[in-house]
Amino acid sequence: MATQRTLPSSEKTPSHLASPPPNPKSNITPAVPASVIFKLLAFTFAMITLPIGSYFLSVKTIFKGNSTYAGALAAIMANVVLIGYVVVAFNDDKSEREEAEEERKKDR
Repeated sequence: MATQRTLPSSEKTPSHLASPPPNPKSNITPAVPASVIFKLLAFTFAMITLPIGSYFLSVKTIFKGNSTYAGALAAIMANVVLIGYVVVAFNDDKSEREEAEEERKKDR
């Protein structure tokens, strides 16, 4: 039968058995800001609806059944959405860098 060893009050608890000190409040903010998520969702919606919508609208009205031209227009619209997303992402990143630089200047 195993016995339990009791430590006299003068001995310290071994470090691997000691409970860790209470942590200060943890940071629970999301890694990605909500504005970035909303922009991504908006461009995702546009990437789905704009090319498909432009194809079906143009194949019946503008190009009178010529699906080749309507498909080309849909591809162009997909590229427009993609380029728009890249431009917005670069501008968003640029503004974050400028804010960080201003903060560093204030700290000096």
